[in-house]
Amino acid sequence: MPVALARRDLFRGRLARPAEARALRPPTARDEAAFRAACDGCLACVTACPEKVIRLDARRRPVLQFVHGECTFCGDCADACPTGALTRTESRPWTAKAAIGAKCLALGGVHCRSCGDACPTSAIRFAPRVDGRFLPALATETCSGCGACVGVCPVAAIEIHDGPSQEGATA
Repeated sequence: MPVALARRDLFRGRLARPAEARALRPPTARDEAAFRAACDGCLACVTACPEKVIRLDARRRPVLQFVHGECTFCGDCADACPTGALTRTESRPWTAKAAIGAKCLALGGVHCRSCGDACPTSAIRFAPRVDGRFLPALATETCSGCGACVGVCPVAAIEIHDGPSQEGATA
């Protein structure tokens, strides 16, 4: 499978995963096949997003990037979409959840609770351990997948994946 690698990522030493695996569509997106057929890359959803978390990928289709904010699930992107690629009436539920990776500072013994403080649903909590460390625990049943925890993480240890993730998650 070919890897989509941007020039800037090559110079920064970041080897990207395949673009298809990284694409996280807005919560109002139709199923992927219907979405791709309908989306024409018009930018209407990008400009309508009040949180500015919708960006265009290399194929000019909207993806969520939580570096500077979170999705509030307002639906403005669907209201602005002229093609029907994004729609409020779609029955597909938003299944994206956070995953805490091995780069997490708290897992390495450094005191950091940035993600837990930013989480609006309190899905990330820090459980005390006998050795004095507080380790992150993700309650996937309360995680909304909004991405509030992503941008505040100083080491980019949190990712949002479409569908429940088991990595770093505890119920």
